[in-house]
Amino acid sequence: MKYYLGVDAGGSKTYALVTDQSGRALGVGIGGNGNHQTGYDIAKHNITTAVAEALVQAGLERYEIEYAVFGLAGADRETDYKILRPLISEIGFPRHVVVCDTMIALRAGTSRPYGVVLICGSGTNSAGKNPQGEFYQCGGFSYLFGDFGGGGSLSVEVFRSVIRAWDGREQPTLLTELLLSYLNYDNVSAMFNDYLDHNKIPPIDSARLVFQAANLGDPVAREILRHQGQELGKSACAVINRLGMDKETFDVVLAGSIVTRGESDIIPSHIENAVRTIAPKARIVKLGIEPVIGAVWMAMETAEGIISQDAYDRLKIIKEFQTINLEKRG
Repeated sequence: MKYYLGVDAGGSKTYALVTDQSGRALGVGIGGNGNHQTGYDIAKHNITTAVAEALVQAGLERYEIEYAVFGLAGADRETDYKILRPLISEIGFPRHVVVCDTMIALRAGTSRPYGVVLICGSGTNSAGKNPQGEFYQCGGFSYLFGDFGGGGSLSVEVFRSVIRAWDGREQPTLLTELLLSYLNYDNVSAMFNDYLDHNKIPPIDSARLVFQAANLGDPVAREILRHQGQELGKSACAVINRLGMDKETFDVVLAGSIVTRGESDIIPSHIENAVRTIAPKARIVKLGIEPVIGAVWMAMETAEGIISQDAYDRLKIIKEFQTINLEKRG
């Protein structure tokens, strides 16, 4: 029997999953922030902890893992890989690879080993892999370097839209009442002065208010979502053009809470409109399973060249990491 490890190390949580070649889940582990860009020592500790927990549950040693794939947030440039490859090597798996977390999300969202992925969670990122195996990443480096959106940016857009409506620069918006209630202020003036006096930043969770207002028909909120959708569409098109995929049949996988849990079709519809103009055979799909499953599938493909039908069928139904049911080795 052969065994595989997949790791999804993001900015808030790290997930590790050990399976056998048939896709039976044998061990799981959870750690904290695994992004080295926000703290190398913390990331290393959290990744190592999650992996160790998964191995203990599986009753396996590192040398027994046929292949391990580490999908890491912050694995964006060669500068990052020069840090991350030694970090992961020290964890002790003889056969492993480090990839950006975008790629495990892509693999989890499509039945093909190629395609395009758009991440829109706390921030945004986009990447793709063509049938020839060429990879391209577009964005993921902040607003200054060309990005727009994600929960961090949308929470700011909500806040500033309320301020601009209050001071007369923009039209009134339902976001005002929603934001004041969410932040527990009596009026915009009190919120304005408190945030300015204490150098506060709107909480990222306030991004969800834009969906509530948009569903009530608020034009300001709908414009924010339109802008987000168009920006993600531009990123997808940039990846498609760079990889020469305009005539290919492939999936554009949407991953991250803003595009998978946001209660509106405005963002996906603008992405689809942009993609269809240059790649008519592309299909827009929302990621419906845990990205760590993509890491396991990549490990299997790297080691064996294919994924068994049993492994695919067993793992494709895991929508929440906490619902994974472990099985005994046998």
